[in-house]
Amino acid sequence: MIAQPSLPRSPIQKADWIEGMARGMAVLESFDTERQRLNATLTAQRTGLTRAAARRHLLTLTHLGYLETDGQYYWLSAKVLGFAGSYLSGARLPRAVQPTLHQLSLATQLSCSVAVLQNDAVIIVARGIWQGLELPAKASHTVLAYGLHVGTRLPAHATSTGQVLLANLAPTQLQDWLKANSLSRLTANTSTQTQALKKKLKQVAKQDYCVADQEHELGVDALAVPLRNARGDTVAALNLVRSGAASTSVDLAARWLPLLQHTAQSLRTLI
Repeated sequence: MIAQPSLPRSPIQKADWIEGMARGMAVLESFDTERQRLNATLTAQRTGLTRAAARRHLLTLTHLGYLETDGQYYWLSAKVLGFAGSYLSGARLPRAVQPTLHQLSLATQLSCSVAVLQNDAVIIVARGIWQGLELPAKASHTVLAYGLHVGTRLPAHATSTGQVLLANLAPTQLQDWLKANSLSRLTANTSTQTQALKKKLKQVAKQDYCVADQEHELGVDALAVPLRNARGDTVAALNLVRSGAASTSVDLAARWLPLLQHTAQSLRTLI
């Protein structure tokens, strides 16, 4: 099962809850790779705040230096990198896996990632990038996998790492997750029905790996396995990502699953 850091949030007493802080953090989290610039209206839509409240939060965060603005749209400032820098320098997981990810990327000539589950999404905490990657000359769409970076949030239900982590939740935790999160459609291959996703997660749990065939983005498939610590707790997921490939996702598993599983096993005592 997933270790404590990846479990759903623990309950908090009402007297200890600071509503204003929660709303401010929701505004910051509304900025992502899909929408890097937001105005008050878009922020309100993404956070559930009124437009007036969203505007006040945007102005306050700008005054504090966490946002920049042109008077209409807002975007994250470099100040937010201080949080990421503190996490990356202090957290054990990214530091432990990074050298191995470089080796894995060189061996496979594919990009690889380690991700953790946070609410409805997985967050990439370490990344290995194959520098020799090139887009197909006739590619008609943008292949996002090339531009993924540490800190990127991806929908858990539509990604190989997310499905591995969901499959390792306890049944009650998975049921709570499914009740709390919608399954948005990203491609024709995305599971948007709860029963279909539960069926796949059951299979993922049984085989202990996941193949996601163009579920998050067309032309992108991925293979993921759980990363477990010495106690057997699932703390993250490790994947290989292939973009614009002519071969099928089944070939991806047949070719690289043993190496990916061996890599996960080698990291067990380090995380």
